[in-house]
Amino acid sequence: VKLYLVNDPSLNAFVAAGQNIFIHSGLLQEADTPEQVIGVIAHETGHIVGGHLSRIGEARKKASRVASMSFILGALAAGALLGGGVLYFHAGHIWLMAIGFALTICTMYFWWRDVIREARDQGCHTAVVTRGLRFGMVLFIASEVMFFAAFFWAFFNASIMPTEVIDFTWPPPGVEAMHAWELPFLNTLILLSSGATVTWAHHALKQGNRKQLIWGLSVTVLLGVIFLCIQGYEYSSAAFGFRDGIYSTTFYMATGFHGFHVTVGAIFLGVCLWRAARGDFKPDQHIGFEAAAWYWHFVDVVWLFLFIWVYWWGGA
Repeated sequence: VKLYLVNDPSLNAFVAAGQNIFIHSGLLQEADTPEQVIGVIAHETGHIVGGHLSRIGEARKKASRVASMSFILGALAAGALLGGGVLYFHAGHIWLMAIGFALTICTMYFWWRDVIREARDQGCHTAVVTRGLRFGMVLFIASEVMFFAAFFWAFFNASIMPTEVIDFTWPPPGVEAMHAWELPFLNTLILLSSGATVTWAHHALKQGNRKQLIWGLSVTVLLGVIFLCIQGYEYSSAAFGFRDGIYSTTFYMATGFHGFHVTVGAIFLGVCLWRAARGDFKPDQHIGFEAAAWYWHFVDVVWLFLFIWVYWWGGA
């Protein structure tokens, strides 16, 4: 915080931009010694900073109350999703699961909206808070790694040690596997290019280049959409269905959930693009963009494993 003494009769003392304190020099006329000058400045500064911190405290209390409501809404959404899933599998009714899904979307929207407001308007994202958010994203990605590890485990268990049911061969008899060097290879190039463009956008953000940031994010989202379109065409032209044996089941589960993650990542980066156009991100404060970029790189790495082991090795 910088302190300025100004000679303006209309000015008493106030905080500008949250960083600069302006004090009218007339307040120091009766101060004869350096100690008295320091006392006056400390007195005025204490009033200003105290009021400023009080306003921040009230904003944080309000945000805490809203966050508590998000927790309650999220708990109701999870319960409705669970109960709705059970009801759907046993009775075929989907209404409760639809309500749970809608409540989940509302929880995500309100929660992330409040996180953005805390960072942009209330100054709540200190170094400690930011570090906690980064650790949280790292742990989330680690849980996603374990999620895909289960699918790879199932695939390798079936392909390395094929059973008598499939004549001890892989791919199983009658299965026409995907050709790795056609559409899957094209999708590999597209997804790797998208990883480069999101890195370009990140460097542009750190350098304060908003135009290149928007361009980089736009190209990344576009490449993600193209990837999904090609994967959809690949599924529609496949020679096997989801229930046609162990090969098709493990193939669609692994690549299909990856496609779902690409969809989520594209939406994540699309929101970042919208926020970048609004000017929300700063070179020294863009934890939301960092989380989206980390997630997108994770999606890239998972696809490399899928291409090498499921498409190339698994289909040979």
